[in-house]
Amino acid sequence: MPSSSESTPIKPLEIVIPDCCNIGIMVKSLLFVNGVSLMVILIQASTVYNGLLAFIEASMLIELASLTSLFALCGLRRLIKTTPPWGQRIACAVVPAAITGLIIHYLLNDPLTLISLSRLSVSEGMVCAALFGIGLQHYFELRTRAFSPALAEARLQALQARIRPHFLFNSLNAVLSLIRTEPRRAETTLEDMADLFRILMRDTREITTLGNEVRIGMQYLSIEKIRLGERLQVKWNMDNIAGDVLQRATTPALLLQPLLENAVHYGVEPSQENATIQVAISRIRDRIEIVMTNPYHADVVSTGNHMALDNIRERLALLYDMEAQLATNVVDGQFEVRVYLPYQKVAA
Repeated sequence: MPSSSESTPIKPLEIVIPDCCNIGIMVKSLLFVNGVSLMVILIQASTVYNGLLAFIEASMLIELASLTSLFALCGLRRLIKTTPPWGQRIACAVVPAAITGLIIHYLLNDPLTLISLSRLSVSEGMVCAALFGIGLQHYFELRTRAFSPALAEARLQALQARIRPHFLFNSLNAVLSLIRTEPRRAETTLEDMADLFRILMRDTREITTLGNEVRIGMQYLSIEKIRLGERLQVKWNMDNIAGDVLQRATTPALLLQPLLENAVHYGVEPSQENATIQVAISRIRDRIEIVMTNPYHADVVSTGNHMALDNIRERLALLYDMEAQLATNVVDGQFEVRVYLPYQKVAA
């Protein structure tokens, strides 16, 4: 009989410290801290002019303490191994408070700084910093939790959009037509279908590598190639990304395959002639760029297309905030999708 430790799955550690390395979270945090500080200073000032001067004077402390705290929490989040959520929440208050207290004590009381903020005591500064820290942590945690039901619903919609009955039935019919003439190819296609549907049931919040996403996309296109024949043409351009980068770069699971399915469904199927899907993947400094184009048919109803694209856009916003982007455009009769992702390496 297996022991209780073997039968009970170990839950992964919940990370509730905001990802302060993320540019979007940094910008929102700085705007909030500066906005609240400006409002408080203006309320206490005798005139608006005096309030603005006081805020400019205080900005040295505000920016230095805020940025240092964000960098410290960024590093702390990466080092967390076993700290429970309540301990992480406390850290979000203690770290900014300690940093602000040290800055006030060692820098702003130094006459060489020429900053007349000595009236702000160390304890007052630490309390303010702690309130900002725990307040922002609570906001970002609630924001993540609020997205969870929407993400589950989006996942259901994405599954319904991806696993279309016509794709399953048409693919099975195509395999049946190959059983007598090309049994080996039919067997390979069935294996690809089983692997693809297993992957399609994966949680869309999982992180995988860009290389795996490319492999899944190629499997999907090989199945569609049987059904559409020469009408489906695909060109891959990965000259501007090294092979090791392709295997190390992380990406949300099921990012590329839904885009390819949209290209097939709305770009190739309505076409009476051969239609080409072009996929270009490149690394530009610290970003990964994916550009996909397919023929554009203005008379095709594309409500489902926009739903799938909006779903991917929401997932990118949840996972990367302002560091990722999905943009669409129609250029010279081609529907173009551009996806930008931060280049993040898979954990060793």
